[in-house]
Amino acid sequence: MELIQMESNRTGRYRDARLEVDFHAHAVLVDGAPVHLTPLEFALLAQLARNAGEIVSRDTLMLTVWGYGPEIHSRTMDVHLRRLRLKLGSYGRQVETVFGLGYRLQPCKIPMALSHAAGA
Repeated sequence: MELIQMESNRTGRYRDARLEVDFHAHAVLVDGAPVHLTPLEFALLAQLARNAGEIVSRDTLMLTVWGYGPEIHSRTMDVHLRRLRLKLGSYGRQVETVFGLGYRLQPCKIPMALSHAAGA
């Protein structure tokens, strides 16, 4: 079984076995199908994709996506994360909440067809 390697964001894109994010074109594909995101949803996904596999703090996301400092307490990120996960479909499970620390996009290493065959 061949695993698709995660592509570096130095190329202007993020890609794993199921997700492709083109940072310049603001385009997202999941399993080859386009996903239409609002500008804020895209900015949120892009920030997570640029740091794939790493925990990104809530404060960092609030500052980089919305421009809010840590003194601002808002539920807007929770709403946008919920909508983003829904729009990503089954791939939305890769966007993890790390309680008390932040959020992480966990790169998918197995294409969808193989993950279904393996019972994942």
